[in-house]
Amino acid sequence: MNDSIAMNDRAPSNDQIVVDVSQDWESASELQQRFMHQTVRSAEGITYSARCRQLRAIGGDYYDFMPLAQNRLAFAIGDASGKSLPAALMIAHVQSSVRTAALFAGDRPKAVLAAVNHQLQSPSLADRFATLFYGVFEPATRLLRYANAGHHRPLLLRRDGSFAWLDPTGYPLGLFADSGYDESVIRMSPGDTLIAYTDGATEAVNLEEEEWTAEGLRNAAQEHRHLAAEQMVDALFDSLDRFTQGAQSDDVTIVVLRAN
Repeated sequence: MNDSIAMNDRAPSNDQIVVDVSQDWESASELQQRFMHQTVRSAEGITYSARCRQLRAIGGDYYDFMPLAQNRLAFAIGDASGKSLPAALMIAHVQSSVRTAALFAGDRPKAVLAAVNHQLQSPSLADRFATLFYGVFEPATRLLRYANAGHHRPLLLRRDGSFAWLDPTGYPLGLFADSGYDESVIRMSPGDTLIAYTDGATEAVNLEEEEWTAEGLRNAAQEHRHLAAEQMVDALFDSLDRFTQGAQSDDVTIVVLRAN
């Protein structure tokens, strides 16, 4: 073997490996954010906005908006157990499963959750689970039909400042093969706002180790309830950051939908 061939067969240096790994993580982060980027922020009868702010380059939160037939809008917000790469791989599986299920049963939230739960029943995912809220807004009736797989309760904020919490209708995804999911229905009047979030928001702590809590989020939402969806997302993140003084210990995702 000559010297030129031997030199070409040398293993990459540690510096090269570090650079390659860093570039891979940057590419993975960019790709994950692209999956959640939405260029269209309105549908018939509703406007919406969302933001996911990850703790690390990649994370385990996700949101999605999916147009359906008859001008209906489906949306989802999810949170995988764990952090970093394992959580990112899990939530990517959830997102692809939701998208596939929505092609066949998009207007039936409990069927979507059951299908995704079935997809997660794999030995390789035995110690993993995810929470997921999936809803469908129908503009003709202003009805929101939803199913909630163990996700933190979204907040329905009425135009007059009154509110309701949308409780879970089943277990988190991936825990039990035979999990069933119920559906619930609410009517959204013009000016009503639905706010969904992950636990990185409500469990965020300040320097005194106090949590923001769901009540902190509700108070901020009531204060800014007249804002449009995109401005509401900004205001909620601003309120959270003031409380924590900019500290962050988990991925944070907030989704806002405003009925027109």
